Amino acid sequence: MDALIYTAMSGAERALRGQQVHANNLANIDTGGFRANMELSTSQTVNGYGYDDRHLSQLQANSVSTRQGTLKSTGRDLDVAVSGAGFLTVQTPAGAEAYTRAGNMVLDETGTLRINGNVVLGEGGPIAIPEYNKIDIGADGTVSIQSPGTTTMQVIDKLRLVKAEGSELTKNEAGLLVTRNGAPLATDPTVTVRPGHLEGSNVSAVEEMVATMSLNRTFEIQMKLFKATDAMAETGNRLVGG
Repeated sequence: MDALIYTAMSGAERALRGQQVHANNLANIDTGGFRANMELSTSQTVNGYGYDDRHLSQLQANSVSTRQGTLKSTGRDLDVAVSGAGFLTVQTPAGAEAYTRAGNMVLDETGTLRINGNVVLGEGGPIAIPEYNKIDIGADGTVSIQSPGTTTMQVIDKLRLVKAEGSELTKNEAGLLVTRNGAPLATDPTVTVRPGHLEGSNVSAVEEMVATMSLNRTFEIQMKLFKATDAMAETGNRLVGG
């Protein structure tokens, strides 16, 4: 009877934590470039002699969905959306490298490109834009400007575009993507962008609601199992006492 308690209680905890994952996804359904989290769990035996028939439901580190979100045309020169698989590279305030699909770039007072406050990295480091009359971002990520008094475009830098599987990535406390092993990703020349576009969240409201309802039913079943275990224990105690 006590063996069932391990499964019931760990399963209920997994359902509650899974609810948190899907609630966070739904809360970010309108957040540009947001990547949905996917909650993963495995079966694990309880350590110790005599516990071989006791099993726990163990919630693993969340994986990230790399499915592409909907692209929206903005016509803005500094907006870019990554086409297909891939990510833009940014530098956090702490100096660490992170990755994002949000492409709503802005220039700060020093001419540095930023996304949501984080410095945008090019293949030559942080991208700083001098005074210009016109700016253009190519499909390969090349950033070019037309300086005042000139008629030609001059290449300033190239966005550092990278590619990774969702299983290789996790999110930091700011919601940016980072590698699980902490190593920076290599620049991938096959990644391209669509200038003048932004990508929306890849969260599916229908999928998240279905997952939430499924977890609700799972939690109810786990609670019924726990009550059944308690009733079985009481019956066993009466039989032994009788």
